[in-house]
This record gives sequence, structure tokens and C-alpha cells, in this order.
Amino acid sequence: MNRFPTWKIIVVAIVCAFGVIYTLPNFVSKTVLSGLPDWMPTKQVNLGLDLQGGSHLLLQVDAGAVKTKMMDSLVDGVRDSLRQQGDNVGYRDLGHNGEVVSFTLRDPADEDKARERLSDLSNIMANGQRDVVIASDDGRVTLTPSEAAIIARLSAAVDQSIEIVRRRVDETGVNEPTIQRQGTDRILVQLPGVDDPDRIKRLLGETAQLTFHLVDLTADVGAAGRVPPGSKRLPAIEENGRTYIIKSRVMVSGENLEDAQATFQQGQPVVSIRFDGLGAKQFGRATTENVGKPFAIVLDNKVVSAPRINEPILGGSAVISGGFNVEGAQDLALLLRAGALPAPLDILEERSVGPDLGADSIAAGEIAGIIGIIAVAVFMIASYGLFGIFANVALAMNIFLIMAVLSVLGATLTLPGIAGIVLTIGMAVDANVLIFERIREEIRVGKSPLNAVEAGFARAFTTIIDANVTTGIAATILFVMGSGPVKGFAVTLLIGIISSMFTAIMLSRMLISFWMQRKRPKTLEI
Repeated sequence: MNRFPTWKIIVVAIVCAFGVIYTLPNFVSKTVLSGLPDWMPTKQVNLGLDLQGGSHLLLQVDAGAVKTKMMDSLVDGVRDSLRQQGDNVGYRDLGHNGEVVSFTLRDPADEDKARERLSDLSNIMANGQRDVVIASDDGRVTLTPSEAAIIARLSAAVDQSIEIVRRRVDETGVNEPTIQRQGTDRILVQLPGVDDPDRIKRLLGETAQLTFHLVDLTADVGAAGRVPPGSKRLPAIEENGRTYIIKSRVMVSGENLEDAQATFQQGQPVVSIRFDGLGAKQFGRATTENVGKPFAIVLDNKVVSAPRINEPILGGSAVISGGFNVEGAQDLALLLRAGALPAPLDILEERSVGPDLGADSIAAGEIAGIIGIIAVAVFMIASYGLFGIFANVALAMNIFLIMAVLSVLGATLTLPGIAGIVLTIGMAVDANVLIFERIREEIRVGKSPLNAVEAGFARAFTTIIDANVTTGIAATILFVMGSGPVKGFAVTLLIGIISSMFTAIMLSRMLISFWMQRKRPKTLEI
């Protein structure tokens, strides 16, 4: 057997050192890790919901709110299309009832002109149909969104909601949350290690639609007072019975927010906000034109506060104060940074996984892994003697490498992931079994120990590659097509396949090479 190349020894040493160093943090407490120098690895494997406990939520996007918002937008589009400078089309009774927008022309002769202007509101979809069907009869015009358009809008709202939910959850510091679509309008959220699920529910339950409006000073704020056209009555966020009458027109939208941070002003928690370029320009214009008037800050159809504009605010920054406590200010800043949901989310199902269940799951997984390792180790030693010990050393290093890679990648270990590791333990020695059986065959035909070992590794190499590649393909398909538990199983299986090929082909061969060069055996007992 030729001398094991120096470069291969270096590679094996580096990889094995990586496996040991990055696995060790998993065996010490977080307190010990916090005291280590910055240059030392401190990442631990993230445990999934089924291992460390946490929260399981099934959310549903409010389809009714999505449709209502879609119809409101269509009404605004109709109003803008019919009102053109110097050439308006007269109409009355504009509004929507269910999924139909309708209005009546003051002059039925304007029907063709109205249909022509409204044609811009109807686009051709991928299926070749119009997303809005326009019909008219004796001056009565109706616009009806197609079923495909409504489904597309709902699907887009779910996609947007998933992204907003992900941003909000990430802001809370939850490690490796699972956030994915279920069905047409549902979102599954799994949050490992969450110790305050009520706060998460509050954060996900807020739509966080932030707008700025002028207060209507001409209206009677009393409960029996009439609300003028173009205004609306909204309650105060403090729920003290106070109401405001504000102008319906949005002066500045929260969509133009660039940042929001919780801070203090005069010793009280407040939220400092900053607009982007467009928002700063709109905010500056609104405050310049309305100095001395109250400016209502509205969050989810409730007035947070209505401070008076003392002077133009041209810097693009403002402060929201509303009697917050510290956590309330932090949560509002988080919601504003993450963005507003396109529609409210309803909690359909909530489950909590307690830490006792997680501890039992971890203990069961550890016992299964230990039993698997011991059984494989005993079998290898009984079958192949000293060579079996070499294979067991490679197997131990294989487990270290799996844990190290999971730690570095920040992957989440779940019960199916532990199953993947246990399966890998059994599969990891397959390559060694193929090699050792091939060495036995070479010895039977009369080859010397050195030549038999060399031929065993060389001729088994192709078979090992083929077997692991096919398993790797199956694991890759599970990872790409699967979700949740299936993906967790595929991750550990894929990592195990790669690391087992390295330890079987490189590490075990290096150990056998060192032993052969030192002992120079005349015969092999394998």
C-alpha cells in the first residue's frame, strides 16, 4: 500500500478538527459559552418545536377583508376615471354591493364615453380573460371582478402576509421559525422556544395599517353628531370612549415609512418614525399647509393621538406618543418596521408544546442514537476485528461532523432529523463493509495484505459512490419537495451521506495505512 499522501493527511486533520471544535459547544451550557473568547465557536444546534417546545399557530387571511379592499380600490379607480379635468362624466350612487361595483350615469348618452374610460380598469389575465367585466344597461353601469382575479388577489395577499409575518417573527429573535402556506388562505407558524406566545399572537394579530389624517374641526364630536361627507368617526386607541372625526383622505401613508424605533421623550416611551423620500415630501407638505390644525395618527382604524401641528416638519421624521409602556412602544415600532398586513389574520388553531414533552423527545432520541451506535460498533468489531475498530472511529467522527455542520448552518434539529442521524449511523458503515468484504476477496485469491488493502479500496470506490449518489438524489428530492418534518429528515440524511463518504474513504483509509506501514503484517485477520 502506497504511503498516504501528506496533503490528504492535512485535509483529514483539518476536517476532523472542524468536526470536534464546532460540536463541543453543544455539550456545554450557554453560561459557559458566554464566557468563551470571541474567536471560539459558540453556535449550538437549534432544536425544533418538537424538542424544545414552543408555539404552533394556524392563521387564516381574512378573505372578506381582501375582497372589500379590492372593491374599495375599484371604486376609487372608477371615480378617478370618470373625473377628468374639464371633461367629467356625471354619475351618482357609486359604490359596491358584494362583489359588484355599480353607479348610475346622470346622462345615459355618456354610456360609451364611460365604458371607454373604464376600460383601463380591466386587464387581460394569463388565461386570456378580463379581470373586470364591464356591463351597462340604460345608464346603469356595473363592474364585476372575475373569479380568477379574486383568487389571484387573495393568493397575493397570502404571499404578502407570509413575508410580513416572517419579518415580525424574525424581529422577536425566534430561531428558525417555520412559516409556510397551507391551502389557499392559511399560514402555518411554528415558533420553537417561544416563552411568551401571547405577545407573538398580539404581534401577528395587528394589521398595523398606519395613516395620517386631518381632524375635521367642523363636525360635532358628540356620539349623536352627524358625520359630514368625506369624514369618518374613529375611536381612540386608549378605549376610554373618546372618539374623533377625521377627514377620510389619507395625507401620509405608513407604506412610506423607512424606519421606526422605540425611544423616550420627556421620560415617556414613544415611537420615533422616519419616512422615505416620497413620504418625507408628503409629510412636509401636509404639515406646512395645515399649521395650527390637529393631525390624527391612525393605527388600524383607531386614533393613537391627534397632536397639533405647531410648525412645518420638513425633516421626514416624527414621533408617535400615545401613553405607551416600554413593551408597547417596542412592539409598535416592530410592527411598523415589518410593514402592514394586507388583511387581518385570524387564529384558527393554537397549540403549545411544553418543555417536558421536548425533554422526553430529546431523551428518546438520545437513547435511540446510543443504542444504534453501540449495536453498530459491536457488530463491526465482531465481524472485522481491528479493522472494525477503525470503522468505528470513522463512525464517531461522522457523528461529530454532522453535528458541526448543523451548528454552523444554524439548521434546526427535529425528531425526524434525529431519525435521519440514526439512519445515517447504520448507513455510515456500509462503505467500510463494502471495502472490507472486497479486501477479504482479494486475500482469498492469494494477494499480499498490502496489495489486498489497496485493491479493496480502489475497486469498492465506484460502488460506494453509486450507492451514496442514489441515496443522495432521494434525499435531495425530499428536501426540495417536502416541508416541515420531511425536510428536517432530508437535511440530516444529506449531511450524513456526505460526511460518511469522507470518513469511510479518507479517514478509515488513513488509519489503516498508518497501521499497515507500522506493523507490516504478513497476514490479515479480517
